[in-house]
Amino acid sequence: PLVLASGILGTSVELMKRVASNGAGAVTTKSIGPKLREGNANPCVIEIENGIYNAVGLPTPGYLDMHEEFLGWKEIDVPVIASIYGSSIKDYLNIAEYIQQYNPDIIELNISCPNKEDGMVFGKSAKMSAKLVRAVKEVSSIPIMPKLTPNCDKIAEIAKACEDAGADAICAINTVQKELKHPELKASLLSYGKGGISGPIIKKIALKKVKEISSAVDIPILGIGGVNSGKDAVEMIKAGACAVGIGSGVYFHGIEVFDKVNKEIEKIMKKEGYKSIEDIRNAY
Repeated sequence: PLVLASGILGTSVELMKRVASNGAGAVTTKSIGPKLREGNANPCVIEIENGIYNAVGLPTPGYLDMHEEFLGWKEIDVPVIASIYGSSIKDYLNIAEYIQQYNPDIIELNISCPNKEDGMVFGKSAKMSAKLVRAVKEVSSIPIMPKLTPNCDKIAEIAKACEDAGADAICAINTVQKELKHPELKASLLSYGKGGISGPIIKKIALKKVKEISSAVDIPILGIGGVNSGKDAVEMIKAGACAVGIGSGVYFHGIEVFDKVNKEIEKIMKKEGYKSIEDIRNAY
C-alpha cells in the first residue's frame, strides 16, 4: 500500500526503479512544470526537530524537454503517478494533454505547493479546484488525483468539490506552510523566507485532514504526512486512506524505508487479525 510521494527521489527513472525494488507499490514523479524553472536559491532544504523544512521552489526542465525521461516510465515495474503543476488552467491542460502519450497510470495535480508565489491559487478554493479538475478531465483519459493543501480551513469541502468535478482520487496532504526564523539571528532559515514542513512533526495534522476528507468523499485517498513506520501507516489507513505515501521517511530511514514499513504493517495486521488493507479501513 506504499507510494513514493512527489518531490523525493522522483527525479529520475533509475531512482524510481530502485524505490520500486525496495517495496513501493507505486511511485510519484517530481512535479513537472510548464517551462524551465531553476527553483529557489540555497538554503532551500534543512532538517528541523522531527521534520524537514523546505522551499525548493519546484525546479523543472519543463515538460517539453523531458521526452527521454517520460519514455523511461515504461521501464518501471509499478504504477507511475505523474505529478504536474502550473500557474493557470492552461498550463495544467497543456501538460496533461501532452503526457497522455507516455501513459502514466495517474496524473497528480499539484495544486498545493506552498513554496512558490502562485502555488496554492487553486488549492485553497473549492470553486477553482473543481474548475481545474473538470477542465483536465476533458483532455485526459488517465485518472486524475488532485493533491490538497492543509493550509486551508475547509479541506473536506475542497475534496468534495474535486470529487463532484470528476476527480478519481484525492492525495493529501502537502507540506504545512510556516515561516521559521533563526532564534538568535531572527533571520529566515530559508532563502525564500517561508516554506513547507514535512516529517513526523506534521503527522497529527495529516491524520486529521485525511479523516475529514474521508468523511466527505467516496473516492480513494492517498494519505501522506509524517509516515515513518508501520504504525504510522496503519494509523493513516484507519483515518481513511486507501494507500499511504512516504516522502521525508526516505530522508530519515533511507530507501529501505518501504520494505521496513511493509514488514511492520504485515506484523500489525497479523497481530490484530486483519486479512487486507481494506479490512483495516472498514473497521473505522
